[in-house]
Amino acid sequence: MDDNKQVKVKNRVNSLVVYVVPDMGNLKREFQGQEEKILTFEELRKLSYTPGGDVILKDYLVIKDKEVLEALGLNVEPEYFYTKEDIIKLLKEGSLDEFLDCLDFAPDGVIDLVKEYAVTMPLNDVEKRQAILDKTGFDVNIAIELQEEQLKGIKENATQRRAAVPSKAD
Repeated sequence: MDDNKQVKVKNRVNSLVVYVVPDMGNLKREFQGQEEKILTFEELRKLSYTPGGDVILKDYLVIKDKEVLEALGLNVEPEYFYTKEDIIKLLKEGSLDEFLDCLDFAPDGVIDLVKEYAVTMPLNDVEKRQAILDKTGFDVNIAIELQEEQLKGIKENATQRRAAVPSKAD
């Protein structure tokens, strides 16, 4: 494959992804959450040779070009291509079997988003909450309770005025 081929790459997660490619003069690349960039195949190839580079490419970034994935030696499952919308739809409408397949075969970045959206939506399906706990050890019930307590604490501790403030119109 041509090293100059332009490849669209997206950060699948909502957090920062950073890597350094020593073979390209210590090139440092930062992706903000959900950010998309155009990179060369050469950069991706050299990233795949660095320690942990294949994990970054497989679990946290998304390359939708199957030819590029094949050239990089990345054998991915269909869940690799899941978008934020796909994950939310799976949480809301997907069958339990589809959801279990996702938990079994999806890359870590997708699993991170499943857990995040299960809490922020929140996920109302008890079987899916249990499946997340069984497969990942992450307890959605406790996370939702902690989130609710934190929001309650913020509201209770919100700074309020103790004295009347004169209007500037007076």
